[in-house]
Amino acid sequence: MSDDEYVYDEASGEWVPASQVAAVSTEESVEVRDSVGNLLADGDQVTLIKDLTVKGAGQTLKRGTLIKSIRLTGDPQEIDCKFDGIKGLVLRAEFVRKR
Repeated sequence: MSDDEYVYDEASGEWVPASQVAAVSTEESVEVRDSVGNLLADGDQVTLIKDLTVKGAGQTLKRGTLIKSIRLTGDPQEIDCKFDGIKGLVLRAEFVRKR
């Protein structure tokens, strides 16, 4: 993006250069780490390190279950993922290990 493009910043209520907004958004990214300290990113595969009972689904995810294609949320301890038969599954990063 060039400096000629401006974006409205709702937090400050001002028009700022698009290049400045891009720089700020990369600085504010949240680091999500798994149970052993590995840095997680969108699209990573993780393995569960303990059995987890899923509330509302009546199902237990067993230790060693592979979760593919995770998505990071704004919270450094939560990851969003898909699993067969469970919609909107959110896992705590402390219960997974990067594969």
